[in-house]
Amino acid sequence: MNWDQIQGKWKQMKGSMKQEWGQLTENDLEMIAGSRDKLVGKLQEHYGYAKEEAQRRVDEFTKNLAEPAHSQTQQPTGAQQRGAQEHAARR
Repeated sequence: MNWDQIQGKWKQMKGSMKQEWGQLTENDLEMIAGSRDKLVGKLQEHYGYAKEEAQRRVDEFTKNLAEPAHSQTQQPTGAQQRGAQEHAARR
């Protein structure tokens, strides 16, 4: 998910932000209002991160938002495929 998508879905995203960074208050989230720079600043303020660390964590968070949907469509591993083949052969 990119930051434009997060801004567009800010009200829905606040819960995920609160889950990730519990020290952010409702007032913080209202003030941030979808601004990446404001989020980075609040993470620095609440968690003591350097600016680069806060930016990295925000980037990881946004990257991970897209991954759960991807993991649902993951291809089976080689071991899973072999197990399914062995099970089918026994039938």
